[in-house]
Amino acid sequence: MAIDVIIEDPRWEDAGLEALVARAADAFCVRVGLEADLCEGSVLACDDARIKVLNADFREKDKATNVLSWPADERATPEERPPLPAPSFDGMIELGDIAISYDTCAREAEAADKPMAEHVTHLIIHGLLHLLGYDHISDRDAEIMEATEVEILATLGLEDPY
Repeated sequence: MAIDVIIEDPRWEDAGLEALVARAADAFCVRVGLEADLCEGSVLACDDARIKVLNADFREKDKATNVLSWPADERATPEERPPLPAPSFDGMIELGDIAISYDTCAREAEAADKPMAEHVTHLIIHGLLHLLGYDHISDRDAEIMEATEVEILATLGLEDPY
């Protein structure tokens, strides 16, 4: 999968984010049935200050968060798995963009007593599912999304985060 990783916070380089994104994206594509070579998107690796601004600008929430997603197209289908996107005129599938905050991820991983790499992998998969239209607004949507996350994480040998 062609994912541009834009690193604004150098701590992400030390965390090996590019490799984590590649591994998560490959597992994601296999599980949801997308041809990885046709998919593209981006990940902005930032800190709490940057993600707080993005969260305020796009969600009107004046606080930092762990991950944000901006789907290229609206794909949500309430209370069922969203349909897979079709390739555009150039044969590619533009999924969208993700931002992830080092500070929040590190705090959450420490609080959960989990390795940072495992928590970040989970959040990248979570963000990618949002790009497909998965959500967790209703209980049913949350069940579908969380079950899919758990399935993908299991293929990577990672435990159920829920």
